[in-house]
Amino acid sequence: MHALNNFLSSTSNLLFGTVLIWLLLGAGAWFTIRTRGLQLRHFFSMVLSVASSRSGAAGGISSFQAFAVGLACRVGTGNIVGVALALVLGGPGAVFWMWVVALLGTATAFAEASLGQLFKVRRGDGTYRGGPAYYMARGMRLPVLGGVFAVVFMVANGLAMPMVQANAMTAALGASTGLTPWQGAVIVTMLVAPVLLGGLRSVVRVTEWLAPAMAGLYLLLVLAIIVSHPLQAVNAVGEIFAGAFNLRAGLAGTTGGVIAALLNGVRRGLFSNEAGLGGAACAAGSATVAHPAQQGFVQVFGVLVDTLFICTATALAILIAGGSDHSIYSLLVAGAEDPDISGTLTQTAIAAVLGQWTSWPMTLLVFVLAYSTILGAFSYAEVCLDYLTRTPWVTTALRTAAVVCAFIGGGAALTTVWTLADVLLGVGAVLNLIALVVLTPWALGVLRDWEAQRRQVRAGHKPEAAVRFVAAANPYLPDQLPGDVWDDRLGPA
Repeated sequence: MHALNNFLSSTSNLLFGTVLIWLLLGAGAWFTIRTRGLQLRHFFSMVLSVASSRSGAAGGISSFQAFAVGLACRVGTGNIVGVALALVLGGPGAVFWMWVVALLGTATAFAEASLGQLFKVRRGDGTYRGGPAYYMARGMRLPVLGGVFAVVFMVANGLAMPMVQANAMTAALGASTGLTPWQGAVIVTMLVAPVLLGGLRSVVRVTEWLAPAMAGLYLLLVLAIIVSHPLQAVNAVGEIFAGAFNLRAGLAGTTGGVIAALLNGVRRGLFSNEAGLGGAACAAGSATVAHPAQQGFVQVFGVLVDTLFICTATALAILIAGGSDHSIYSLLVAGAEDPDISGTLTQTAIAAVLGQWTSWPMTLLVFVLAYSTILGAFSYAEVCLDYLTRTPWVTTALRTAAVVCAFIGGGAALTTVWTLADVLLGVGAVLNLIALVVLTPWALGVLRDWEAQRRQVRAGHKPEAAVRFVAAANPYLPDQLPGDVWDDRLGPA
């Protein structure tokens, strides 16, 4: 087991420390160039798509529900612990490079969400399934590759992820209540079982309100810090820009200078917003929308919420606390020698500024973020299982196994299993990025079709409500789209 764990750890470090960083950056740059900077040109379209995403499900999963599922996975404990670690290792400048990576990642997020929609399939219960496995099989015409992706993603998200996040939940409970891990595991299981056993529809009903609510409450908490400490907030923003380019000494230069800031900011940004990793495309492909680009824009907004709002909020809370409390500053500097300090740095910083009363709300926040991540990740696993088989008993078996894994993971730290999950997620991400680049003409075709229809709307030649995607004889697609989901008569609008 020791040799196996070392092998898995080395493989995980290679994937997430080198290979995926370059692939994700390259994909972001590729799609930004090929779409002519859609994230800037169509920013207001993203906002409008989210604003109108609650309607139009027609008995299926709405655009907003799919957005919320993706948000549940994006906005997790990594937004609290991971950002703190990026600050510890890279200094305030790491936040700037997180912003840059998020901006690039939005183009990748649009591509994978649009492709997930374009190649989705209809189910008999009024819902749809889509995502990387489907566009590998139907777009690349490589069903075996789609099957490989589905298997690795199903195991990682449906079995291993509940273990990892359940352990974070029991740790949060233990720190605040003194419960043992196995006692906490019972509570966690009681919470996740009713939702996971209910399947995808049950998951989206919970995440539809839970993920946005937790994100909103956390932003309000940090907003209170900013409003009550305006000078420190301005200084914190200055430190972010100074640290990004090593413009002045001080806190910005305490942890390695501009190179450390760039590397740690890029790494945290890439894996926080999840653009290109494949999971959000599973959620996007389940939505009922009139045009694939609509869900592409909605998922892009999720990247912005994750990095520009939540991750930035965490960084500002820590930096403001460091500017007003020398003990927090000392922890931030000491973390360069002992990165484990980052595990509780955010909670400590918020308590130092707003008071010890925040310890319980922060514990609850960490608990709920881990909980919502379990739900979101499991929805990805069920989409992948649906690609492999629709046999009812197999689906029931996966749901039951996920609940059992949550119980086991809540009571015991299974490092080897968690590292295996990282490797599987990394392999799935590599396969997904390759597929995205190969299928670029299809993603561009979706965007150009939407832009052409929008020009007609602006010119008064068609009403807004008439914007919908029709695959047959579409001049913007590189080939005939398989299936009838986007048929003019049978489309989901």
